[in-house]
Amino acid sequence: MDPFDGSTPSDTLKRVATLLGCSPTSAGVAAYLDKHDKLSHLREQFLVPKISDLPPSDLSLVDGEQECIYLVGNSLGLQPKMARKYLEEELEKWAKTGVHGHTEGSRPWAWAENNIEELMANVVGAKPEEVALMNGLTVNLHLLMLSFYRPTAARHKILLESKAFPSDHYAVESQIRLRGFDPEKSMLLLQPRLGEETLRTADILRVIEQEGDSIAMVMLSGVQYYTGQLFDMAAITEAGQRKGCCVGFDCAHAAGNAELKLHEWGVDFACWCSYKYLNSGAGGLAGAFIHEKHKDTIKPALLGWWGHDLKTRFKMNNVLELQPGVSGFRLSNQPILLVCPLQASLEVFNQTSMQALRRKSLLLTGYLEYLSRHYFSEDPAQPDKPYVRIITPSDPQQRGCQLSLCFSIHIKKVFQELEKRGVACDMREPSVLRIAPVPLYNSFNDVHRFIQTLRTALTASIISKNGIY
Repeated sequence: MDPFDGSTPSDTLKRVATLLGCSPTSAGVAAYLDKHDKLSHLREQFLVPKISDLPPSDLSLVDGEQECIYLVGNSLGLQPKMARKYLEEELEKWAKTGVHGHTEGSRPWAWAENNIEELMANVVGAKPEEVALMNGLTVNLHLLMLSFYRPTAARHKILLESKAFPSDHYAVESQIRLRGFDPEKSMLLLQPRLGEETLRTADILRVIEQEGDSIAMVMLSGVQYYTGQLFDMAAITEAGQRKGCCVGFDCAHAAGNAELKLHEWGVDFACWCSYKYLNSGAGGLAGAFIHEKHKDTIKPALLGWWGHDLKTRFKMNNVLELQPGVSGFRLSNQPILLVCPLQASLEVFNQTSMQALRRKSLLLTGYLEYLSRHYFSEDPAQPDKPYVRIITPSDPQQRGCQLSLCFSIHIKKVFQELEKRGVACDMREPSVLRIAPVPLYNSFNDVHRFIQTLRTALTASIISKNGIY
C-alpha cells in the first residue's frame, strides 16, 4: 500500500496498523512510514546534531550518541551538508585570487545571488524575474512598503494580525508614522473571536469587505508564527484587490513550508527570511517578491547601485538604468558567504517539489496530531490523561507543518525536561510549545520519539511540581 496516497492521516495510520497487526501508536507504524517515504533520503543531506552536542542535554537520562529530536525548523533549519563545501570554495577563491573572485568561478561574487533565484522562485511559486535575494526580512519589508503603501486621507489603514510577529508590527507602525499618520487610527488589527485562538477566513474577508475603502494595504503573515495557522492567501488577495487594497504577505513561516503560488494568486508583494524552513543559517539572505504586473509601475523609493542594470552597472556614469520590478529594489551586492548556504539548501529543494513535500507534510503533521490526541487530553477535567491542547487549526489546509501545543502546567518546566532528553523545539510564554516536523528532513520516527519523550517529560514535570523530587 502507498501511505502517501492522500488518505486522511487517521485512515492511513489505521490501515498500516492493520497491515502490521499492531496499534496505530506503535513504533512499527513509524518505521513502516519511513521505509515507504520516497523523500526520506533528503535527510541525509543535512547535519542532525547528536544529543550529546546539545548544551541542555542530561546524558544520565538519554543516550548521547543518538541524533537529537530536531523539531524546530520553524526557528532555525538544519545545516545542509554542502554549505561547508561551498563556503570553503569561496574562502579559498578569496585567498588565492582576491578581487578576481568578483567575476570568476562557479559563483562570481558580483552576481552570485542571480544564479539561485530560479531555485528560490520554484519554492514560492513565482517567476525568476519576480524574485530577488537581498538584505534581511524586515529591511525588505520596509523597502517594499515604502513603494506599495500609498496612504491618502480617505484610505490610510494597514490591516494586519493583532498578534503579528513583533518586527512586522513595528515595521507597519513606523511606516504609518513616516507618512504622517497615527498608528492608533491607521493600524487595523484582526482579532480572533472571543474564546478562539485563530482567525476565521470568513472574518478576515468580512473586515476587508466592510473596511476596504479605508484600507490602503493588507499585510498579513502567510503562516502565523505563534498559532501555525496558514492563511488563505488566494482568497485574501482577491478580496483585498477587489476593494482597491494593495495585498502583501510576510512569508517567513510559509516559504519552504506551504505550497505557495505567489504569481498565480496575483499577490502584489511578499518577503521572507531564509533561515527557517529554507535552512540558510542564522541571519541568512532574505527574499522579496513583486508581481510582474507591477514591474513598470512600482518603483523603489530608495535607490542603490545594485538596482542598476547589470550590463551597464560598471560604467559608473551615475545615469541610472533601473532594472524593472523587484530587481530594481536591490541596494548593494550580496554577501557571498550568505549566498553559499542558501544555495546548498535550495539545491536540495530542487531534488523534489513543494507538492511532494506538502504531501509528506500533511501525513507527518497529521501523525503528530494523531499521537497527541491519543495520549493527551484537551479536557482539563479528564484525570487519566495529561492536558495538552492543540491551538493550530485541525483542518490540514489551514496549517503548515507546525502544531502549537498548549499546556495546563507551566511551559518552562516541560520545555526543560524535553531539552534534557535531547528534544530541540520552541517555547513561547506563557504556555505554548511550537513543534514543527519539517518534511525535508524530519522522519516519522522523530515524531514518535517526540511524543514518547513528551509523555516522560510531562510526568517528570508533574512530579517536580508536586514536590516529589
